[in-house]
Amino acid sequence: MQSHTLIATEQASKYLQQLCKHFAHKTEVTFTETEGRCVFDVATADMAAKEQGLEVTITADDAAGIDRGQMVIWKHLERFAFREELPEPVWQAA
Repeated sequence: MQSHTLIATEQASKYLQQLCKHFAHKTEVTFTETEGRCVFDVATADMAAKEQGLEVTITADDAAGIDRGQMVIWKHLERFAFREELPEPVWQAA
């Protein structure tokens, strides 16, 4: 199962790197300035910094994993982007 969102921000690369560096202390992470992957216990988050914002795709075996992955990425992103009012993500099944 997968879900996908695009979070509009001019700081997509910054947030992608910040998220990946943060999670690297806890889980398997690979990233560059424009792409990142975080492998959690119940889901995987693939991220891409685009001109329009931060693309996030969550992959999991079940709906609970999708929900957990979405929540973990969004809650951390909200904290890291406290100076910017990010739009609430609209997740779509892929």
